[in-house]
Amino acid sequence: ERLNMATPVSVLRLPKGPDPNSRGFDPRSPRFIALCRTSIPASAASEADAEQLQKEQHARSVLRETFLRCLLSMTNKKVQFRMHENVKVEATFGASDIDVLNFQVSDLHTPIGVQKEALIRCQDVISFTFDV
Repeated sequence: ERLNMATPVSVLRLPKGPDPNSRGFDPRSPRFIALCRTSIPASAASEADAEQLQKEQHARSVLRETFLRCLLSMTNKKVQFRMHENVKVEATFGASDIDVLNFQVSDLHTPIGVQKEALIRCQDVISFTFDV
């Protein structure tokens, strides 16, 4: 018998980009500074800092792409969500809204019953697992 070990996946939230198509982030914007702090202050603009900032932005884009691919691969699969207060629920993953603020799920099994269709707020999720 094959043993499948699920790996928890943390939820990563990034702010919307500066334009309607979310094509990047202005590191000098107040929203970026408040929500997406880098290890390098945006006000210090030396060449070394610019290179480090570029590396950090590349790492963030790789993480974002990986997370989006993870969401895509979860579609129509049973997903176990670990939530606050040590609550664990299971559901069939449907989709995420464009801002990744909510997950649409079906057949949500909770400690108090089953809900045919539901939205799970992402800020309530600590981690989730699913079998590939």
